[in-house]
Amino acid sequence: MLRLMLLRHAKSDRPAGVADLDRPLNPRGRRTAPLIGAYLAREDLRPDHVVVSPSCRTRETWEPIRMALDGPEAVIVREIYEAPVSSLLAVVRNTPETVRCLLMVGHNPGFQDVSLRLVGAGSNTARARLSSGFPTGALAVIDFDCERWSEVRPETGRLGRFVAPKDLESEEAA
Repeated sequence: MLRLMLLRHAKSDRPAGVADLDRPLNPRGRRTAPLIGAYLAREDLRPDHVVVSPSCRTRETWEPIRMALDGPEAVIVREIYEAPVSSLLAVVRNTPETVRCLLMVGHNPGFQDVSLRLVGAGSNTARARLSSGFPTGALAVIDFDCERWSEVRPETGRLGRFVAPKDLESEEAA
């Protein structure tokens, strides 16, 4: 079995005069990124390999998660910066065969589009939530019953969970 985890960057700022690639996280994003990291560690969702868009906001999202998971190091992959589905699928399909769990940290609308393209089964509630949007800081966990990433095809994935920061903030407040 292969597991793909798609994490949209946490909430970012839009400072005047700053290029899109250089936009940092805003205070909310800096608060929620560690929540996602703690969730991944608590749920033992540990990637073998991590690819991150080169944008400042994705790298800033990954850093507290990396610390919560105690690694691994991420590979910066330009092809996932604001990428269409075809580019995201190419990155997935070219993942080394030794990797069983891949985490990608990137952007919408590509992450929602590729998730909807790949998912063919899973919780109806999670699938409905995914269909209605992929908020900043959200995580989709998709499992595939295949042995090679090159075998990943549309509608062959099972959405195991779809978690947004607001879900984790409400858990933390309880």
